[in-house]
Amino acid sequence: MLYAILTEDIPDSASKRAAARAAHMKRMAAMQDAGRIAISGPCLATDNPDPVAAGILGSVIIAEFESLEAARIWADADPYVAGGVWAKVTVMPFHKGFPK
Repeated sequence: MLYAILTEDIPDSASKRAAARAAHMKRMAAMQDAGRIAISGPCLATDNPDPVAAGILGSVIIAEFESLEAARIWADADPYVAGGVWAKVTVMPFHKGFPK
């Protein structure tokens, strides 16, 4: 089943994000290689397409997990949590409506 992981960054998260990014991206690449990511990426503070220039407010990850508990455990183990980037993490079941 798909689960949405919605996160909110701490204020001025750029330096902490940069420090944890390589470990976070390695983890995301492993999920992608396993075919489990529907979509993911940062939520931007402005409409500048460059995330660094725009500023990042948080992230959205929609991915397959065996259960809500598994999705929460995975999210809690993310390097952005350990690195103090994400101030809030919400995990919920997700049903894809479109595209069909």
